[in-house]
Amino acid sequence: MNITEPCFDDDEIESLKDCLSSKWVTQGPMTEKFERLIAEKLQVDHALACTSCTSALHLAMMALELKPGDEVIVPAFTWVTSAFSAEYVGARVVFADIDLATFNLDPLALEAAITPRTKAIVVVHLFGLAAPMQEIMEVARRHDLRVVEDAACAIGTTYKGAPVGSIGDIGCLSFHPRKVITTGEGGMVLTNSRRLADLVASYRNHGSTGIAVDETEPQGPWTMATFDHVGFNLRMSDIQAAVGVAQCKKLDRLLTDRRESAARYSRMLSGLSDLALPSDGGDGGHTYQSYVVRVLEGGRSRRNQVMAYMADQDIQTRPGTHSVPRLGFYARQRSKNATAFSNANTAEDTTITLPIIPGMTEEQSAFIVEQLSHAVNKTRQG
Repeated sequence: MNITEPCFDDDEIESLKDCLSSKWVTQGPMTEKFERLIAEKLQVDHALACTSCTSALHLAMMALELKPGDEVIVPAFTWVTSAFSAEYVGARVVFADIDLATFNLDPLALEAAITPRTKAIVVVHLFGLAAPMQEIMEVARRHDLRVVEDAACAIGTTYKGAPVGSIGDIGCLSFHPRKVITTGEGGMVLTNSRRLADLVASYRNHGSTGIAVDETEPQGPWTMATFDHVGFNLRMSDIQAAVGVAQCKKLDRLLTDRRESAARYSRMLSGLSDLALPSDGGDGGHTYQSYVVRVLEGGRSRRNQVMAYMADQDIQTRPGTHSVPRLGFYARQRSKNATAFSNANTAEDTTITLPIIPGMTEEQSAFIVEQLSHAVNKTRQG
């Protein structure tokens, strides 16, 4: 069984036909429609589509005008681009450890990592679980820090009723195929700030800042745009956006489906004391982009044995994600950091992501749980 699958049907085909029939396939009216749908759903003033969540994070760092010498705090357990986005603008990444129960940023570790050079925080809502935004925003306000929400995994997740991605200064979404809705590749920047939205719009479009005003001649087909910034081509195409428009219609249903699959897993696995199951989120919601369990004893070796057994049964699994300070770039650069984040390291070594696919049946869930139970029992020491 695949770890996940996109949900496509005739809606995507019809939306793509509309796009192709229009002859407008670069960023244009279909992208604008997709942006409006996301902005309405996530209750933000501005949503700007781009090529990936990686580019969304890069654009966020540029719009916040982070620069060499600035420090950006990033959770130590996340996908690597949560950190690399700060590197793109020359800022220095400072890692903070996570809460092992949630895999999200620990507010106490966050505050301990702040220095006079700290300018921003990247908050990751990992696997679809909302980070503790109340505590994090209080820390940010005390220290006058900007907050970037990496909500790559968390479209539709809410925290105390507010959609994640709408709480900090800038939010970033992913539409990668492993996410709840997909455009193949793609991302989105969310903000309630007109100034930040204008900067993102410019940076994603080569640095264009609109039509030049020239009092020496009237405007006409000869009038060119002006470029006040050094920008990039990070635009989403209308072909991708057409898929996104169709996917948006399915979002609520897909989120309900994932929550039901996750609840079924948790019920079926409740008697397996060797595993820590994911938090249901409480006031901080969970949309289960990934259902991630943790092996409590036996460490990385036992976790790997369990995953190997699952692979032999044709069941795809993955580790949760990286302990980023251990990765080659950071381990070489700051060797002491590789062992400094015990919770992130433990999470990398002991997590297993189980399959969640749209329309997953009770029989499929039961088969996966049965095989996981066999693997856990088979590898139990003593």
